[in-house]
Amino acid sequence: MAAIKNVAIVGASGSLGGPVLNALVKSGKFNVTVITRPSSSTSFPDLVTVRTADLSSVESVTAAFQGQDAVVSTVGTAGLQGQTILVEAAVAANVTRFLPSDFGSDLANPKTGALPVFKFKIETHKALREAAATKPEFTYTLVCTNAFLDWGLQMNILLNWKDSKPKLFDGGKNVFSATTLDTVAQAVVGVLSHPEETKNRFVYVKDIDISQNQLLEIAKKVDPGKTWEEPIHVDTAELEKSSYESLAKGEVTPPVMVAFLVRVIFGPSEYGNRFTKTDNELLGVKGKTEAEVEALLTSLIHDSK
Repeated sequence: MAAIKNVAIVGASGSLGGPVLNALVKSGKFNVTVITRPSSSTSFPDLVTVRTADLSSVESVTAAFQGQDAVVSTVGTAGLQGQTILVEAAVAANVTRFLPSDFGSDLANPKTGALPVFKFKIETHKALREAAATKPEFTYTLVCTNAFLDWGLQMNILLNWKDSKPKLFDGGKNVFSATTLDTVAQAVVGVLSHPEETKNRFVYVKDIDISQNQLLEIAKKVDPGKTWEEPIHVDTAELEKSSYESLAKGEVTPPVMVAFLVRVIFGPSEYGNRFTKTDNELLGVKGKTEAEVEALLTSLIHDSK
């Protein structure tokens, strides 16, 4: 297929959107357009074109997508339900490649894809496949990254290193894949640079395979003066069971949904949380060493003091 030159990004002011935008611009390969809501006051680099659109309106978004070869969505949780609108608008605007805000767990895994927390992402997948079947010149790529490494540590999600008694899920022994935001951004550039090789499929990228126990040992190493107590042990199977029970009562709350994510990230390998094969080489991703993870944790811990 033809080379991708004009790229629009939706959600560029978010935690992931910022690094993706910077990587697209820094690559020098693309003419980058940011799509924002009319109410947005965020400023962007001079090299970027900014267009506004009502993201709840197919007509408004279609107009904003005119002239774009590709659209990258990095919307956060609140925007996931509206991604089908973005897909419909992209098709109407003759966009040829769409990258939804997937960037996470392996939803090709049936056990993972069936979890309620991924409902809106799965609906977007369906919309993408139907659009590609109806209009073959429209294509998509689903980028799997599993857990965000740097952001997950910064937010105390992968390990609550700020607490002397961090939670360890399933004994902290399960190894999972993790990816930094900058690597996710590089993967996006890689996908758009290899449109034929990445057409209408999942691609997999990771920096490292690691466990909570390993992260805890690194934290103890870089913060030797801290008094660490016995961790709090949590069973992810019990979390999942409890969440389903809450949903049955009509309790659809953030903690209920987060528990499903915890199960997928820290639970057994049957959820596909440790990638055995990746597209790192194709996408230009080098990965990270445990020493680099140690440097990352050292920086976070020292900056917090």
